[in-house]
Formats: sequence, structure tokens, C-alpha cells
Amino acid sequence: MRIGTGRGGMVIGSNQRLSFTGFWVLIVILSYSNGVAESQVVRGIFVFGDSLVDVGNNNYLSSIAKSNYYPYGVDFEYGPTGRFSNGKTFVDFIGKIMGLPYPLAFADPNTNGARLLGGVNYASAAAGILDETGQHYGQSFYYNPSQYANLLLNHYARQLLALYSVGLRNFFLAGIGPLGCIPNQRGSGQAPPGRCVDYVNQILGPFNEGLRSLVDQLNKRPGAMFVYGNTYGSVGDILNNPATFGFNVVDRACCGIGRNQGQITCLPFAMPCFNRNQYVFWDAFHPTEAVNAILARRAVYGSSADCYPINMLNMTLH
Repeated sequence: MRIGTGRGGMVIGSNQRLSFTGFWVLIVILSYSNGVAESQVVRGIFVFGDSLVDVGNNNYLSSIAKSNYYPYGVDFEYGPTGRFSNGKTFVDFIGKIMGLPYPLAFADPNTNGARLLGGVNYASAAAGILDETGQHYGQSFYYNPSQYANLLLNHYARQLLALYSVGLRNFFLAGIGPLGCIPNQRGSGQAPPGRCVDYVNQILGPFNEGLRSLVDQLNKRPGAMFVYGNTYGSVGDILNNPATFGFNVVDRACCGIGRNQGQITCLPFAMPCFNRNQYVFWDAFHPTEAVNAILARRAVYGSSADCYPINMLNMTLH
């Protein structure tokens, strides 16, 4: 199995487009100088995104997208918290590497006052770049991948510039991973056994390429440092070379029901797999803690193939 580059020219219908835009992550780093040349102290991280990095915001919202039940959190120190993983998320590991506590869930009533200054997580499962993400299923909105990528990138650019305008300067923009390889898509029967759904991956190319180009444009602004995270490439490396990273199950979920354990995602009190560190995917949509740890290290310490134009460690010195 090889993961392609993610380019194509098919048409995106309403149901497809609204589900694919939910996988996004934005991290804003707040830092200050400690008086030592070429040194900065990271004070906190502020997280925007969806279920990949939700730490429990949806527990307090009127939403069916929740994971505050076992076996979610089976390997997390605090048990089920609303994280869509067996353990830590990508941003949990980012914070740990930077010596920071877990960013607090914004919707938690206890997140207030001075606690906001140490970092806040605004991510919410089923959220997306567009306000209507997750809504209007069945209506007819059709775009080709380039048109839809431009729609998303234009909205995203305005949102990022709004954050820049209030004084924020260090941004990590994660690209979209190979969604055609998640158990939910493999379980759809749209690809032969052992294969990813290629057309899904091809749809993502224009957005990821456009996001990388957007970083160049945004970095022309005074004091700005925007970094593009090559999630597609990093996850593709794991899927193409699983044994190198310690994995032996790449095509099905650790917890789920149906074909590839991906047709129905992890239900309350379902029995997950026991060898979770050997699985790439935890449920129908999300990676395991073991994968999140790898992705976080590559975001912080990675080469130019992982992060562009610099990695997160170098960004904190900017």
C-alpha cells in the first residue's frame, strides 16, 4: 500500500465537502523574551480545531459528537475526558514537549480569569473552517477540489488575519491528513481490501498545497511566523512504513464495528483492542495516542519535509 500525493480533479458534493473540512488544527503559541539572546519562553498555547484536538469542549455543548465515555481515554491518566483518543491528543503532546500543562477546555465553566493566560483549547468535535460545517446535508452545493479549496482558504485567511490583528504572531497550521485511509473510508467499500480510497486523498491536494502557499503570503506581515504542518506526509510515512514506527495494523480501528471496524465508531463500553500501541487508528476517524506522539515530535523537531518554513521549536525562538 502506498499513499499518493493527494491531487485530483473530481467533483465534491455537499455531504463529502462538509465531512472533509472537519479535520483541521490551528495552534497559536504565546511566548515572551526572557532577556537571553535568541531565547523565548513559551507561556501558553491556544488551540482551534475539531475532534482531533478536542479536550472536552463538547461535553458542555448541545452536540451528539461526544467521547466522554469508556473506552475513550482508556490509556489517559484522567480517563474519559472528551478526547477522541485512547490517550493523549496531538496538542497534549505538543504541550508536554514544551513543558506546558494541558490547555484548558474553553467551554468548561472553570476556565476563567487568570487561568485563561496559560493556554486555552477551543477545539470542538465536528467544527470546521466554515460556520456551516456539519450542517445542510442533502443540499446541492457542488465544487471541484480547487474551487472548494479556494473557498476554505479564503475563509481561513480572514480568520487568521483577525487573530494577527489583535497581536498574535506565532501560528502552526496543520494540513489535512490522508482521509481516504481512515477506517471509516476503508470500510465504505469504495476501494479494494488493503487499499485507501484514492479519490478522497486526491481531493485534499489543492487545499494542502494552497495552505502551504498561504503561509508564504502571511509571513510577509511584520513579526509574523506562520508554519505549515505537513500532516499528509507525516501520516503517509507511517502508513507506508508502519513497521519502522512500531505499528502492524494500519487498515482498521482498534475500537469500532463493521468492515475495517470503521462503519460504526467506538460505542460506549465497547471492548477495544489490547495491543493499542500497534494500531495506527483508534476509532473510525482518529489516530491512536502512539501516532499522536509521533506527529507531535515531527511538528516540534521535524525537518523541512514535516514543517514549512521552520519547525515549532524554531518558531518559539522567532
